Amino acid sequence: MATDPKSRDRAKTETAIVAAAREVLARDGFQGFGINAVARAAGCDKQLIYRYFGGLEGLVDALGADFATWLEDSLGPATPAASYGELSERLILGFMDALRGNVLVQRITAWEIADPSPLVARLTAARGAAMVAWMARTRGDLASPAGLDAPALNIFLIAGVQQLVLSSSAVGSFSGVPLASEADWDRVRAAAVRIIRAVYGE
Repeated sequence: MATDPKSRDRAKTETAIVAAAREVLARDGFQGFGINAVARAAGCDKQLIYRYFGGLEGLVDALGADFATWLEDSLGPATPAASYGELSERLILGFMDALRGNVLVQRITAWEIADPSPLVARLTAARGAAMVAWMARTRGDLASPAGLDAPALNIFLIAGVQQLVLSSSAVGSFSGVPLASEADWDRVRAAAVRIIRAVYGE
């Protein structure tokens, strides 16, 4: 069955608008982020943004879905892990590499603390939901480790990763420890793996 040309055009326009929204957000931050700015960047009438996304909040939700897809793809296939230790390693190391490679998500992560607006909160929620979904699929039938608060351990490590990546981007180090070269990050990865395996006894 042939695809309706109007459907193709709409999908193409929606994709272009979301791409323009990423561009404006990366360039101007949320202070310069608005319907008019995105419409100019996309080269479309702003009424199309209202028609396709319902307004600014709907557009931000579409961005959140875009970031969620990016995160799940970056974390890798959600094949069931053999152990909680393996699950945690895949999550932490995958998130570290993903965040290092995405400057816009780094900025959003910083805004979560510096400027926790409702629009930022929508992006944060989308990213969190994507991570939870990936964890659920990767965990499979694994039972929660007895006597260990695995979610608390993971958020502790995720928070550490976020801080190190943001510090690396800002100043190239954290607390006097260099974070500029791949050798520096290999050191961080090795430390994360050692912590995870010590906690899980692997």
